[in-house]
Amino acid sequence: MGDWFRHTVVDTGRLPLFCFFAAMVLGFLSIRFSTRMIRAGVRWWPGNVTPGGLHIHHSVFGLGLMLLGGIVGFALPPDLAGWRAVAAAVFGLGAALVLDEFALILRLRDVYWSREGRESVTAVFAACAVTGLLVLGVLPENLTDLIRADDQGGLAGWAGAIGLAALNLGLAVVTVLKGKLWTGLIGLFFPLLLYVGAIRLARPAAPWARWFYHRPGERWARRLERARRREERFHQPVARLGDRLSALVAGRPSS
Repeated sequence: MGDWFRHTVVDTGRLPLFCFFAAMVLGFLSIRFSTRMIRAGVRWWPGNVTPGGLHIHHSVFGLGLMLLGGIVGFALPPDLAGWRAVAAAVFGLGAALVLDEFALILRLRDVYWSREGRESVTAVFAACAVTGLLVLGVLPENLTDLIRADDQGGLAGWAGAIGLAALNLGLAVVTVLKGKLWTGLIGLFFPLLLYVGAIRLARPAAPWARWFYHRPGERWARRLERARRREERFHQPVARLGDRLSALVAGRPSS
């Protein structure tokens, strides 16, 4: 295990990225444990920070940590890998605190324990998934093409790489608009998923379905009905499983 870590993370220069990833995961688990203890009313657990009656959300502390880690990380010389890893860990901890209140920042109101608050959990899961792939050395396919074009040089190579990147990004946007966030996100690393996601039917509540499937005509009505059947048969069971996992990690939302 030590050899794998050294060859995969340390020798490839990804130690700061690994420290960012580890700090983000541990920070999210820690702050969720704290908020659940506060929610449960555990007497011996420290409560919210409310100086003068003002509730200071933990995203405020997260912004401070991100500024600290980011500024120090940019200021350090490249050869100080250990200190850069420490700065990355500070940045990752701050990112966890901010993303844990992503839904509050998005909606500008306190929805932490509501159904809308699950958007914060989704944001953290997405950030961890992308960062975990990067730690393992899995780069987005488009970025790999651009790096290869830069190494080889030549206008034709650059034009092909940029054109393919634009195509894949467009497919990713279509896939997300069809309500398939995870397919669009992971598809940036494995483009085959983008082609499948962009071609397949949209989920019935997705923006794509609202724009196209509610048009008059039997063709659109059939597509909407197929999308609803597929939602009930496939997506809803997966969504219920995701809700259970989210509730296990982050707590159940208020009724």
